[in-house]
Amino acid sequence: MPRYEFRCRACGGTFEVSRPMSEAAAPASCPEGHADTVKLLSTVAVTGRGGAIPAAQAAPAGGGGCCGGGGCC
Repeated sequence: MPRYEFRCRACGGTFEVSRPMSEAAAPASCPEGHADTVKLLSTVAVTGRGGAIPAAQAAPAGGGGCCGGGGCC
């Protein structure tokens, strides 16, 4: 279930709410009971190799496959 981060305009506190995406636009009260809150824009960091293929495993230079210089035609 997605998490949404909010900031309370009354006390300045931030908090998270887990709810279905269908309720993403619904208002949320802060844990202190204040109703004047705003949903914050959250960022997501993705790290890792990202599916990159090492050069040793990549297709050889000069083609390959039909009509690509592999000698199949």
